[in-house]
Amino acid sequence: MTTFKLSGNLAKRATALLVGGMLATAALPGFAAPVELTLDEAIDMALKTNPSIKMSESDLKKSEWDVKGAKAAKSPSVNLSHNSIRSKSPESASYVYNYNSITDTPQKLVIPSSIGNRYTNSVDLTLPLYTGGKLEGTIEKAQLGNKSAAFGLEKTRQQIKLDATTGYYAILQTRNLVKLSEESLDQLNSHLKNVEAQYAAGTVAKTDVLRSEVEKASAEQSLIRAKNSYELAVSGLNNIIGLPLETEIAVQEDLPYEQYDKTLAECIEVALVNRPDLAQVRASVASAKADIKVAKSGNKPVIAASASEQWSDNDFPGTDNNNWTIGISASYNLFDSGLTRSQVKGAEAGLDKATEQLRQAQDAAQLEVRQAYLNMKEAEKRIDTSKVAVTKAEEDFKIAQVRYSAGVGTNLDVIDSQVALTSAKTDYVQALYDYNTSRAKLDKAMGIAVE
Repeated sequence: MTTFKLSGNLAKRATALLVGGMLATAALPGFAAPVELTLDEAIDMALKTNPSIKMSESDLKKSEWDVKGAKAAKSPSVNLSHNSIRSKSPESASYVYNYNSITDTPQKLVIPSSIGNRYTNSVDLTLPLYTGGKLEGTIEKAQLGNKSAAFGLEKTRQQIKLDATTGYYAILQTRNLVKLSEESLDQLNSHLKNVEAQYAAGTVAKTDVLRSEVEKASAEQSLIRAKNSYELAVSGLNNIIGLPLETEIAVQEDLPYEQYDKTLAECIEVALVNRPDLAQVRASVASAKADIKVAKSGNKPVIAASASEQWSDNDFPGTDNNNWTIGISASYNLFDSGLTRSQVKGAEAGLDKATEQLRQAQDAAQLEVRQAYLNMKEAEKRIDTSKVAVTKAEEDFKIAQVRYSAGVGTNLDVIDSQVALTSAKTDYVQALYDYNTSRAKLDKAMGIAVE
């Protein structure tokens, strides 16, 4: 046996090529390991990566700067200015009398044209003392906008949590349906073999074989559809949690069932207090009231303090000839052709609209809670009934198989009982999925905060 020994550098290169090739192979489709996820991990990934969260966070940040900008209008402002002027004065003439002369004839005095520079610097300070509530109302509106943006972020977080939860449960549901389809196909394959054996022995007719083959083909079609639904569910969750759509996911849980202990009235009460969208509408009502305050400021005086210091000179930079002023100015709009009145009436109409929107939102919230709660309770009842149906269908299928093998049952009995068993198990999986998704929707409808 011949052996080869590589030099140090060559061995390192060969090792690097080998490792790189293994990594590249692992990165190819079909070679990458599935991403194992629990429900909490899926929700956490969605909250960290979903673009909707990022956009809501940007809205909140912008509203914070809006508040600072509104407050800045109430603080003093200082303006520094500089003017550089070059001008030409025209030629001028005047007549003067020389009283020391013998005659009284005036003498003409000509002043030639000239070109000169003028440099002026000034510092002006302005401080609003009273604006009739306009600045205060503007600040209040900005602060309410900031609160509304914070509620908007929480609303988005709750929606993303719901999307991730339903997406995760969709994978669990479709995975179970794939298993049921595979189980059904296995059962039909076994039955077909039994039918073919009995047909070869001459104890059953050819129609039994043909019918069994048709049912097997139908089960294969159902399995294809179930697998496609599973792939779509995985892609849907990947889109929510920020993974590439082709990423394989291995869910670590199954569809749970935990009894819910709150009453419908308690859920509605929680929703009216906690829902962020209702808090947003309440902020809109308060903002509409601030609009009225701002509009009414048009009928009130405006008072401001000002101070100015100025320097001017013919030589740059113009820092001589200092003078300053300080004072208080007041203004009052005696007549504006009904502009202020129109603005006040418009703001009052806006308040009426916001109030009705709040009432509408409260009604919609109660309806959403009621729908989710009743759907959850309905699915809960279906869990119990479908579970019993599965047990009875399993027993019926076994009896039908035994009867057919003994020659006292028909092929149709076996096929019907197998279809009934698959249907009962499908109903059970669907009931679990509906229960869990309805419960997740109920949490969102109640405004349960995202941890």
